[in-house]
Formats: sequence, C-alpha cells, structure tokens
Amino acid sequence: MVPRGIEERSPNIDSQPPAFFRDHVYNLPIFASEKSVSVQNAGRTRPMGETRVDLLHLLEDLRDAYPGSLEETILTEIVANSLDSRASRVSVATDAAQPSLTVVDNGAGMRRRELARYHDIAASAKSRGEGIGFAGVGIKLGLLVCEEVLTETRRTSSQVASRWHLASRHKAPWKWVNPVPGLLEGGGTAVRLKLRNPLSPLLDPGFIEAALRRNFEPLLDPAFDAILIPLYRHKIEFDINGRSLERHALRGDECVPLEVRLGRKRKPSAVGVLLRDANGLPEDRRGIAISTYGKVIKRGWDWLGITPATPESVAGAFEAPELASCLTLNKSDFIRSGNRGATYIAYRRAIQAVVSRQLSEWGHATDAAGDSRRRAARPLERDLENVLVDLADDFPMLASLVEHRLGGQRKLPMYRSSAAPDAHSVIAASIGAARQRNGSGASSHAEPGNAEPSPAGEIQQSGEDKDQPAHTDIALPSTGGIRRPARYGLAIQFESRSEDAELARLVESTVWINEAHPAFRRAVASRSEGYHLALAVAMALGPLAVAPAEEHNFITAFLSRWGEAVEKTASRRSAR
Repeated sequence: MVPRGIEERSPNIDSQPPAFFRDHVYNLPIFASEKSVSVQNAGRTRPMGETRVDLLHLLEDLRDAYPGSLEETILTEIVANSLDSRASRVSVATDAAQPSLTVVDNGAGMRRRELARYHDIAASAKSRGEGIGFAGVGIKLGLLVCEEVLTETRRTSSQVASRWHLASRHKAPWKWVNPVPGLLEGGGTAVRLKLRNPLSPLLDPGFIEAALRRNFEPLLDPAFDAILIPLYRHKIEFDINGRSLERHALRGDECVPLEVRLGRKRKPSAVGVLLRDANGLPEDRRGIAISTYGKVIKRGWDWLGITPATPESVAGAFEAPELASCLTLNKSDFIRSGNRGATYIAYRRAIQAVVSRQLSEWGHATDAAGDSRRRAARPLERDLENVLVDLADDFPMLASLVEHRLGGQRKLPMYRSSAAPDAHSVIAASIGAARQRNGSGASSHAEPGNAEPSPAGEIQQSGEDKDQPAHTDIALPSTGGIRRPARYGLAIQFESRSEDAELARLVESTVWINEAHPAFRRAVASRSEGYHLALAVAMALGPLAVAPAEEHNFITAFLSRWGEAVEKTASRRSAR
C-alpha cells in the first residue's frame, strides 16, 4: 500500500554535503514534491521539483572517481554497504530476460526515514572513518545504467520499498511502492537494478564472481578468518544464482603466513599471506593487496614501494582493520596527511618490513646496486623536502606530498610512551630511538625496501617465535609522553623500465627513477647523477603541480630552488 500523501519525490542534497559534493555543487536548493508550490529564486519563479544542479554530470564525476569499471564499482559498493549493515550472507541473482540484477542481504535493514534519506544524493548515515561503503553510491551510480532501481528493506516490523530512476539531467524522482512478494524473506535489504543494456556485464555470473573474488578476497580466504570473524562476528557467505561461492586459500608453490603486531599486542594488527610460483602468476594476481574489513583497497607493488627481482612470480594480501579509519571519503584510497595519513604510512612501512624480509629469504630481494643508489639518494631527499615546502606556497598541489601548514609544523607529531594506546593512536618512534630508550646502544641499520621516510617502529622476532608466522612488532604509542617528530615527505626509488621513455614517474609519495633510461646511464658515466635525479623528480612532479602548459615554468622554478638548497648546504658545511 502506497503511504497517503507521499506520491513522488526528487532527491535533495544535505545542507552540508561531503567535501566531494561541495566541490561540485553550489547554491543547492532543497527538493520536494513536483506538485508542491513554487519558490522565488533570483527574481523568477520555478517549481520546487526543478534545480539548476546537473545530477547526471554529478553522477558521472562520482563514477570517474573510482579506478575500476562502472559495473564493477556498482556491484562492489552495493556489497560493501551490505557488509556495513552487518550482513552474514549476500545473495546475487541475475535475470537476462528482465534484464535485471538483484542483490539481497540479511543485514540490519533500514527504517522508513532512513530509506527516504537514502535517496538524497549526498546523504550517508555513517561518520567519517566508519565502514567500507560510501553513501549508498552503488545504487546511485546504478541510475546511470538502469531504467529504474527498486529498493526494499525490512527492519523489525517495518518493511518499505521505493522505486527510483533518472528522469533527466536535473531530476531523479522516486516514489514509495508496495513490497515485492518473496523478494525479501527476512530482515535486511534487497536492491533490484533493471538494466538498460541486455548485454551488461552485471548479467554475467562469471563477471560477478571474478569481481567479488578480486574486491573481497580476504573474506573468501580462510587464512584471514582469525582477524575478520571477530570484526563481523560470523563468516561472510556469498552466493550467485543460488550457488554458494567457494572459499579457498591463495594458491602457489609456496605460501607463507605473515603477521604485523603493533604496540606489542598479543593479537596481530594485520595479517597477510605471501606466495610465490616459479611458473609465474596471472597479471591480475601479481603484487600485494591491502584490504580493510575484507575490502581490497589497493593491489600491486607500486603502493608498497618495493619490487622483488621477479615480480611476476610473487603475490600476496594483507588485511588491516584499523586502516578503515584512514580511508578517503569515497573509500577507494587512503588518506596521506595528518594523523590518519601517518597511520597509513606506518602500516605500509610495517608491511614493507615483513615482505622485504621474506623476499630476502626467498632470494627475491632487490639488487645491491639499487640499495646503494637509494642510500646515495637520501641526502637529495632531504634537499627535496625543503624545496617542496618552499614551492608549496606557489604550487598548492605539492602540499599533498609534505606536511606543511601556515604557522604550523613541517613534521608530523609523534609520541613515545609505554602506556597502551587506543585504536586510533599513531605509530611512532624510530628504531634508533627505541634502542636508545632500551639502553642497548646498538646502531640502527637501514632495512630493505624503504620506499619513503615514514614512521617506523621496533622490529623483533624472538627465538621462541620460530614456529610462529613471521611478524613485525612495532611499538604503538599513546597520546602522552615526549613529542618526537617523524618525517613525512617525498621518497626516491629506482626501477628498470626499458620500455618506458619517461625519466621517472610519481606513485603516491614516491618518485620512481627509471635507471634503464639512456639518460640515466649517461649521468652515471659522467658522475652527474644528482642533477639527473633533480631533473627527473621535477618532470615527475610537473603533471601534479601545474597544467601541461605551465610545466616548463614549474621545472625551471624547481631546479632554481634545488640549486639554492645545494648552495645553502655547502655554505653550512664550510662554516663548520
């Protein structure tokens, strides 16, 4: 039965929408029924069901914010929101005759008021740092490929349903409808997408299974049950067209479980598996996947900042639940600034340590020449930190690579304390500082795979743990104690890409120098590596800092500041 007095509505935008929408939408009116009275705006009358906001363009911008295909994003985000509702089972059904895709979960469901707000484009009931789904974006992006979206939900005794579609560039009306018999047997939420394209990948069970395994790999691997089951309080089950999705472990010639322990806790803060296969792995399986709450956020070697000698034969995955608080607004990447950014960098550093150690045992570590070049590049990194801070005033986009605030500090504050930290504490203390505190007097040494200067902790593995999975034990501080700074800036790494014509490339906060480039080899032969590195870094940062037409001016300014920094360093040395 359709509720009386509520026939049809259009989506409205919150008065204070998330940052993504604030960047794209201005002077947003509040939507109401198309039959409502008109309002006066800028001297003219217009119906309340109309707006100057281009909803189609807004949804297309949102689609472009995700790296994968639109269909995979829609499916992944719908499942992620089901998991956020504490569902233990997610069922996916396709119907080529309709054509339609139906996703049903047994989660908490929504109340009537929550379902009404769910149609607001910028609405979300979650606080920042919570969950792995973003504002029901899967259903909202579904408007781009669907004739209509049916949503039915039940929570306790309340069961309501709505239909929604994109009527024009500026209107996406929805209305209350009667629940579909048999669609939702118990509590939870069901979403049915009526697709425009009868050949859509969302109708292919093979595509759906591959997408679920790729994006929720830890939930389908028993090796991660120990850390994920306490979070969800049950195993997560998937089925496609009534067939349960089989759970199986990562396969390879050799698999090694790994653990990362923070704050000397007895339970691991992150768990992972590293495998190698002498025959090589499929391209989509290579590298390390990092996930939180079972959702894979990144995959490959670039994000980790290390690359084994034979990257085509090594793969793995890590699950770190605490990184859910470090996700960006759209939950498809990690924040790299402030305390949350420092937490992500610290986890990344800890994973680097255990992966590098295992690669060394396998004989897959990076070459010694590359290690010597990284050590030689560290003085240049310090110069670059000062150059970037100076240039950030003229080129604001560079501020994302260094911690730089007006009247503030250039280094992230870290803390040392023996007290147990809370879940959102930031990892701190360098290896050398930890050893000085313990009075060991041993000198610290560089670890392999150090992709960038970042917070690191104390790494230990005692003899009694030989039979346990390899792990990294990093001291996690509380918010009290002595403040110690930790650098958070640009790093330089080396790689061999003979097929690439570029001198270098920027990945996150690491510049990868192409040592296979003829110009690099000439610089090595003429002992002018320093200038080559500075030029390569400038060219890699150019596309980030300015528009293409201004890259020449940026490179000139960068090299000028870099030259001044070298002169200042030489002056200080001569004064000593």
